[in-house]
Amino acid sequence: MITAFRRHLETWPVRLFFALMVAAFVVWGVGDVVRLIGTKTWLAKVGGRTIEPQQFQPTFQRELAQAQRGLPPGQDMTPALRREVAARALQQMIEQVAVTREESRLRVVVPDAALRAAVFGMPAFRDKSGQFDRAALDQVLRANNMTEGEFLSLMRSDLARAQILDAVTAGAAPPDTLARAVFAFETERRSASLIELPFAAVPAPPAPTEAELRHWYANHTDQFRVPEFRRLKAVILTTETVAKSLDVPQSELQAWYEAHKAQFVEPAKRSIEVAIAPDQAKAQALAAQWRGGADWAAVQKAAEAAGGSGVALDAATERQIPDAALAKAAFAAAPNELAGPVQAALGWAVLRVTSATPGHEQSFEQAESTVRAKVLAERAAASLYDRAGKVDDLLGTGAGLDKLPADLGLAGVTGTLDAKGDTPDGTPAPIPGPPELRKALVEAAFSHPPGPPSQMTEVQVPGAGSAFYAVEVEQVIPASQKPFEQVRDQVEAGWVQDARIKAQEKVAAEMLAALRGGESLADVAAKAGRTVRTTPLVTRDGQDEGMPPQLQRALFGLKPGEPTMVETPDAFLVAVPDKIETPDPKADPARYNTVRDVLTRATASDLAQGFAAALRARAEPRVNQSVFDSFVQQ
Repeated sequence: MITAFRRHLETWPVRLFFALMVAAFVVWGVGDVVRLIGTKTWLAKVGGRTIEPQQFQPTFQRELAQAQRGLPPGQDMTPALRREVAARALQQMIEQVAVTREESRLRVVVPDAALRAAVFGMPAFRDKSGQFDRAALDQVLRANNMTEGEFLSLMRSDLARAQILDAVTAGAAPPDTLARAVFAFETERRSASLIELPFAAVPAPPAPTEAELRHWYANHTDQFRVPEFRRLKAVILTTETVAKSLDVPQSELQAWYEAHKAQFVEPAKRSIEVAIAPDQAKAQALAAQWRGGADWAAVQKAAEAAGGSGVALDAATERQIPDAALAKAAFAAAPNELAGPVQAALGWAVLRVTSATPGHEQSFEQAESTVRAKVLAERAAASLYDRAGKVDDLLGTGAGLDKLPADLGLAGVTGTLDAKGDTPDGTPAPIPGPPELRKALVEAAFSHPPGPPSQMTEVQVPGAGSAFYAVEVEQVIPASQKPFEQVRDQVEAGWVQDARIKAQEKVAAEMLAALRGGESLADVAAKAGRTVRTTPLVTRDGQDEGMPPQLQRALFGLKPGEPTMVETPDAFLVAVPDKIETPDPKADPARYNTVRDVLTRATASDLAQGFAAALRARAEPRVNQSVFDSFVQQ
């Protein structure tokens, strides 16, 4: 046997095998080779398809970034939240792969033309003139750390998924019983009869003693506290602040104007009256009647009697007129001139131009201020992230906020404010920028410790991209209690108001007890020398000055004739339901159909989720826990 083994060792295949083994030990080491044997590097398997770590990484990073933006400024991601984000991102990918398997099985294809139309049709990628804006797309891609190829692949997948899910949800419809119940809940109207007991109607009580005032003050110290204030410095970076630091040559403005000239052209418009007939002879008869002096109302009736119709279009551009032949005739005719008959898509048309507005093109000189603002905004948005990075680098070297260069487009803020963003005199602190930036900066000021400034923090501004800020807390002024002597008059006013409220509460409670004992609201009111007022009918979410919201919330939980007692800022109300109206769906078909539409969309969403869950279960996904844990622990 040994001889045979030696003979095998001398063959070339065996020699090659041992050479490869030696090379592996030299390059990786014995330990690494041993560890690699049997190691699973995939993250998940879904019905025979594999999700590799490098595929999951971009999705996970995007979800992490989105979750981080939702945290209060300065708060770090906890390990538990990181694991939750990773699990959610992985489940989304697993579901996408499961649906993609179904797309392949059904041979669903998304043509390039459909993909292009979907991208160009997204409102987020359009400028004010409604045209596709490449810069807006690039900004969204940068903000989401996504390449164009990744975005288009995701869009193609979403469109294919939509084709399948649309087929699944096409027959979605809520049960009539559910639709009627929701319709009744939303449209039910109620009114109430009530007795009002105003606090101001109670005579002033005897003057309180010093001891009573101090006791009331001790029980209401929260009303007499000075909140914590913080003195801070901050820098803000927005497209507006950057734009102020930029200078654009006149030649660049001229070039931009020429490239976007269509934005400065106001097209010609026509207001027209159009009578349409099913054939040329009837159209000629309509034209003769119109030329004979008939007014527009008479022509409309004549067109309808002839089997056609009459339509008026107000201030329409040539592209807005739905028929090319009709548009051509309208823009060829003079005001108050009759044109036609013209053969249109819906029949033979006779038209009259009632008014004509000529087109107008703004010259560069007329549009220069608008052009400058647009160019500055584009250049500012393009350089915003680079400038924020430069500020971050400078702050990382220990530079203070007041040592930052003046040419970065920063706006400085200093002052003292509370957690609501108000200054000590109660006015809002003058923080430039959008409300989202203001809110984030104030929150950061009250979570960042005194000392060195924070790094630049990004804030997403809906419809306006991003903004950045860094904040430095110079001093924390602790909350304090106003001394009794300083607020004595306020304490006495509060004590008197409380006494009046308690007096009316006692009267209201006695009235409520009498109503529950079987007395009518009118009798209870007469005994107390009060009047009964009836509120208007309102729905659950309706608003009316005659219906106090505190009573409205309670009213829809009452049975017919059941009394209640509620407190408003000015009075106690003792009330009983007056009228209860539940409309019939047949009496308001439009509202009922709206309810059905909402429920249909909800039912379709449930069907889509159930279908996706079924595909996921059919694919029998498996997760490699060790690889998943490596993402969470990074």
